[in-house]
Amino acid sequence: MIQTSKRPSRISVSPLAGTLGAKVDGVDLTSPLGEELLHEIKSAFYEYLVLVFPEQSIAPADQVAFTRQFGPVEGHPLSPRKGVEGFPEVLVFANKPGTPGSRNDFWHSDISFAETPPAVSVLYGRTITPGCGDTMFCNMYRAYEELSEGMRRMLDRLTALHTSEALALRNRDTNSDGLPIFEIPPPSRHPVVRTHAVTNRKALYVNPYFTSQFNEMTRDESRPLLEYLYARAARPENVYRHSWNQGDLLMWDNRCAMHYAVYDYDDSQPRLMHRTTAGGDRPR
Repeated sequence: MIQTSKRPSRISVSPLAGTLGAKVDGVDLTSPLGEELLHEIKSAFYEYLVLVFPEQSIAPADQVAFTRQFGPVEGHPLSPRKGVEGFPEVLVFANKPGTPGSRNDFWHSDISFAETPPAVSVLYGRTITPGCGDTMFCNMYRAYEELSEGMRRMLDRLTALHTSEALALRNRDTNSDGLPIFEIPPPSRHPVVRTHAVTNRKALYVNPYFTSQFNEMTRDESRPLLEYLYARAARPENVYRHSWNQGDLLMWDNRCAMHYAVYDYDDSQPRLMHRTTAGGDRPR
């Protein structure tokens, strides 16, 4: 288990919000990370869930190399977007005249519909129009821990179905940079309360976009409780909202954080992002 009680000594880590998020200064991600520096970054990551590395200037190869420090770099299982030439595992999120970016303005954990969803996502802002397109994150440890003991006991016993239906519908119906998805895999069943493989902490593991219902209930029975859990998770005091600057690289832990991409821009406001993901374990 990574120890998070001590502050990193070779990097500067500045908290950005009350429950998650920190800015890391003193790291050049074009350079190899030594064992000690990588340990310090991982310690900060498992403590803050979301890390921001400002003023980076990296190539796709650098992003892939950095992501690999947290697990095997994986492409998206449904290929909903184009990859970078020579680096198909680097997804391109583009917004430009005539091709608006796909909407991601919903709370979700990346690719939770997979049998083994990614542990870590890394998103790099190559071209940014300042003042729009913020990304919000919420702490799913806290969302679980602040529930009553009785509610926690009930949720500990439940599983939920996660499906890519909404993603396929979005990519078929929108005029955007998304590619059509015509075949979707069967839903995956995951525990509603997930135990983190590194920290051993429990977190809620449901999200509005991919979770369809509790496996033990119908959709209609599931909806009120799921909506309650989503509302609790996304309370303002449990959210960090990131305002992007060009050169920002963000990484977040999909096992214990949800995110929401604010869609307050149009195709006249250029935006180019590169995303990679590191594979994780099967939720338990």
